Amino acid sequence: MKKAVHFGAGNIGRGFIGKLLADSNVAVTFADVNGPLVDQLSHDQQYNVRVVGNESKIDVVNHVTAVNSMSPELIEQIATTDLVTTAVGPNVLDKIAQTIASGLKKRFSIGNMTPLNIIACENMVRGSTHLKGEVYRHLDEQAQQHADNLVGFVDSAVDRIVPPMEAANDDPLEVTVESFSEWIVDDQQFKGEIPDIAGMEKTSNLVAFVERKLFTLNTGHCITAYLGCLKGHRTIREAISDPMIRNDVTQAMMESGEVLIQRYGFDRERHYAYIDKILERFANPFLVDDVSRVGREPIRKLGENDRLIRPLLGTMEYNTSNEALVKGIAAALKYTNDTDPQAIEVQSFLEKNGVVKTLAHFSGLDENGKEAESIESIYHQL
Repeated sequence: MKKAVHFGAGNIGRGFIGKLLADSNVAVTFADVNGPLVDQLSHDQQYNVRVVGNESKIDVVNHVTAVNSMSPELIEQIATTDLVTTAVGPNVLDKIAQTIASGLKKRFSIGNMTPLNIIACENMVRGSTHLKGEVYRHLDEQAQQHADNLVGFVDSAVDRIVPPMEAANDDPLEVTVESFSEWIVDDQQFKGEIPDIAGMEKTSNLVAFVERKLFTLNTGHCITAYLGCLKGHRTIREAISDPMIRNDVTQAMMESGEVLIQRYGFDRERHYAYIDKILERFANPFLVDDVSRVGREPIRKLGENDRLIRPLLGTMEYNTSNEALVKGIAAALKYTNDTDPQAIEVQSFLEKNGVVKTLAHFSGLDENGKEAESIESIYHQL
C-alpha cells in the first residue's frame, strides 16, 4: 500500500484530500498541531464523512493515522513516504517548509532516492511552486540538487466546499462536504510515476483551471458573503437566495468569466453552465456556511493576485465590463468583523485614509484610475 503524509487534519484535510487518498487505498498519516485531534485520529484510525448533494450519505474513511506536526516522528514519516500533500491554508505553507526540508534531508541521508511528489492543495496560484522556494531556503546546495532530481513540487487547483460544522453525534472527527469536488494537478511537474488517485485530474494547462476556480467559485463565494453581510444574511445559502444578491453575484462571475474566455479560449456556453453549477452549490440546503467565515481575511482577498482584484485587472486588460466586480470590491471594504484582525486593520486604514488610498495600499490599484473612483462611488452608496 502506498503511503502519504498530509499536512492539515482539519475539515478540508479530512473531508477532501485525505478522503480521496484513502479511497484510493493510500495509507494517510495526518500531521497537525491540534493534539486532541491527532490523538483521536491515531486511536480511531478512521472517521466519517457526510457527503451532501441532492441527498446526504455517510462514507467511512479508513487507512488513516496522525502525528503531531512538532514531533520528530513526522520527519521519519516524510523520509519514507510516497507522497506529501497539504491543506493548511496559504499563510501556513511557509511555516511547514522547514519541517518538509528536514524530512527531505533525512530521506537523502538514509539513501532513499525514490521519487517523492509534494502537492500543496491550497486556495492560491502555484502554491507548490511557492512552497518549493520556501523549502529550498532550508536545504544546502547538495540537498537542493537531490531535490531537483527526485522531488516534484506539483501545483494544483482544488475545489470543494467544506464548511465548519458542529460535531455530529458527539463525534469530533466527522466532517460534512459537498458531493462536488475537483482536484486538478500539473502533470508536467511530477517526478517518477504519477500516482493513480481517483478524483485527481491531470492537465498540462493548470493555470487556466486555477484561474477558472479563482475567478468563479472564489470570486462568487466572497462577493456573496460581503453582500450578504451588508443585508444581514447569516449564511451563504440565505444570501444567494436573495434575488438581488444572486443577480449581482451571477453578473460578477459572468464578468470574470469573460476574462477567462478571452484569455484561455474557454467555450462560452460550457463556462456559463459551470457558473450555474456553482450557484447551485451555494444554495445547497445541507451546507450551513456562515457569511462571516467566507468573508474572513479581507486583506488576502483584496490582494492583487486574489479573487477580487485579479479578475478586475483582467477586465481592464481586455476592456470588458466590470460593474458587478466593482460592487463586490466595494462591499468587501464594508466588511466588519471584530474577531478578524484583517477586517479590523482594513477598517482602521479606511477611517484614516479613505477608499482610494486603501485600495492602493492593499490591492495596488491606481488611486487615480477610474476603477478606484467607481469603487469609491459605490462604497458610499452601499
